[in-house]
Amino acid sequence: MRFLGVTETCDLGALYLRLLAEGHEVRVAVTEPLAEGTLAGLVPRSPDWEGELDWVREAGADGIILFESVSEGFGARQDALRRQGFNVIGGSAFGDRLENDRAFAQAFLAQLGFPQGHVWEFSDGAEADAFLAANPGRYVLKYSGPDFDSGDNYIGQLEDGEDVRAMLAAKLARRGADARFILMRYIAGVEMGVGAYFDGRKFLRPACLDWEHKRFFAGDMGELTGEMGTVATYDRGTAFFEKTLARLEPHLREAGHVGYVNLNTIVNEEGIWPLELTSRFGYPGFAILDPIQKTSWARLLAMMVSGSARAFETVPGFSLGVLLTIPPFPYSRKQVDAAVGLPIFFGEPFDLNDWRNVHFGEVGREGERYVTSGLYGWTMVVTGVAATIPEAKRLVYRRLGRIIVPDGRYRLDIGDRLIDGEFERLERLGLLDPPLRP
Repeated sequence: MRFLGVTETCDLGALYLRLLAEGHEVRVAVTEPLAEGTLAGLVPRSPDWEGELDWVREAGADGIILFESVSEGFGARQDALRRQGFNVIGGSAFGDRLENDRAFAQAFLAQLGFPQGHVWEFSDGAEADAFLAANPGRYVLKYSGPDFDSGDNYIGQLEDGEDVRAMLAAKLARRGADARFILMRYIAGVEMGVGAYFDGRKFLRPACLDWEHKRFFAGDMGELTGEMGTVATYDRGTAFFEKTLARLEPHLREAGHVGYVNLNTIVNEEGIWPLELTSRFGYPGFAILDPIQKTSWARLLAMMVSGSARAFETVPGFSLGVLLTIPPFPYSRKQVDAAVGLPIFFGEPFDLNDWRNVHFGEVGREGERYVTSGLYGWTMVVTGVAATIPEAKRLVYRRLGRIIVPDGRYRLDIGDRLIDGEFERLERLGLLDPPLRP
């Protein structure tokens, strides 16, 4: 098969490497100059993805284009390519809007029966400040649009909302007063996501459940990042999927969406509260799902464009993934000058199963050595798979202890919240399918 990756920063590097290892042809076009070193020497590159369309078309049904981003216009371009007969996986114009336009997504989800009345949209800082002054409380600030990242958002901690007012003023002064954003009433509970692959007609089964850890430091301190680690499973998620993500199926079908979709929520005794939608492959989420997907990536992607199957094969248990980063993460090299080309060392013994659980992010190759590269410092994701979360955690940190990257760092507490009581709370709330009996 032939796969063309269209990307700004090459977040799906581990997926491309898996496809190459399976014997398929892969070409990747990276548009961000500071990401030129990512996967250099590992994956064939193309300077112009549009110039590769004939190469893809020559493969017929075996040619697939993978879009990574929800940047402005990417979804609409994917829709147009599908109308031209190309097999395209990534998203759609509708999916882009669901992810980028937070107020639209919340209104859409409310129409599907999710809770409402706890979200307010603004485009004027003074208006939002007046709202906060008149309605003291704890709020979450989230920006709309592809030009904002997780670090621009803020979760309020003060019950009178004064910290949100201060952060909003500071961020608007730095990023511009014409930004669109929402204020969401803070809701206590367990943060939990549900995701599945959509083939243009239906979701492939099973769906996954995931629990993200977004703060930079252990103990959930520091900046909000895209993600520092996640626990994921394909087990016991059918009921939660039917209550949540399955409701989107007819709307995604109408939009012709093809790609991964994830709904992040807060769950508590009062219900399921949607936070945000991801309408594309998530990083590092796709890598954390990799070792618990028995079906190969090539077969899974072929199923998505053909609509030929209802389900794919998975591995039971939990995959616990930890993101290993280097400076300038959680910022970019456009903001902070940081070194690239640092050597990466793997201690012995490092067997085939260990390598199966290493997922390169911003990594390149110089001669016989792997080196750091890229815009952000997302160096790699390391996973561990086991029947229990504590055992998966033990495996992943054992692997991480044998990987040496200068200035490398990662959180040491991924999975602890679930181990210390959150998973038991989900059991009590009845949100998980009954466990399978041996």
